[in-house]
Amino acid sequence: MKQILSLKDEQYPLEYIDHTRYISRAILLNEKNEVALIKVNGDDMFGHRDYYETPGGGKKDKETLADACVREVQEETGYQSTIIKELGLVVDYYNLIHRKNRNYCYLCKTVKFVGKHLDNYETKMLEKVIWVSIDKAIELYDNMGGSGVAKLVKYRELPILKKVKRIMERSAL
Repeated sequence: MKQILSLKDEQYPLEYIDHTRYISRAILLNEKNEVALIKVNGDDMFGHRDYYETPGGGKKDKETLADACVREVQEETGYQSTIIKELGLVVDYYNLIHRKNRNYCYLCKTVKFVGKHLDNYETKMLEKVIWVSIDKAIELYDNMGGSGVAKLVKYRELPILKKVKRIMERSAL
């Protein structure tokens, strides 16, 4: 997958990076072409979190990136999905936890609702899933917090949402 963005973490001081996490992220569209966003709300080592992000998470050992995407979508939103397009790779850093992230982004469509499967941390931190138009999703990200991990998420995901809007304007999905 082609790298489309590389971001530095200017929110937390860089001491060192000691590991890389391979992450699959989805811009998930339903039958109305609304985008799934997950409301993150809670406290952890990054402090208080109150923002939206797209479904996604780390790849397991023997899993492909595409399989990780489909699994994470189902776990976090409750929907089985299908990948319709690769969007690109975003490399970013979380200095606070000494990590480089390789975010492989996909455009996906829902297939059917089968129920969420959240772990304990996700149950605590993931408040709800909302479905909004692509324009509303971009607006929510434009207005997202300007510091901490919210800013890192905003810079990682807003360009991907804008890319999906251009794709949607050019073709029927």
